[in-house]
Amino acid sequence: MKMVMAVYNIGVDEEIMEAMEEMGVTCFTKMPRVVGKGKTTGPRLDNPVWPGANTMALFILPDGRASDVMRAFEHLRATIGRKAGVKAFLLNVEQQTA
Repeated sequence: MKMVMAVYNIGVDEEIMEAMEEMGVTCFTKMPRVVGKGKTTGPRLDNPVWPGANTMALFILPDGRASDVMRAFEHLRATIGRKAGVKAFLLNVEQQTA
């Protein structure tokens, strides 16, 4: 099993979730409002000095599906643009409860 952890600008959540649904990825955990600082996007700290926030979504998938989802995020990053800060990370899931 793999986990795709996606972090992106809160403003593109609808496009991200539509893309996942089109791929048949319907199970997820989402943290709708997270803050942080990226290398190229700068701070999004959800305050008057550094406005804006991100969303973080976690998708647990079989190994083969995870590769497909990562490719989809590469495409989203290229089409939505780097300004939206679309990032995805592929992580191993070593164990899950039944």
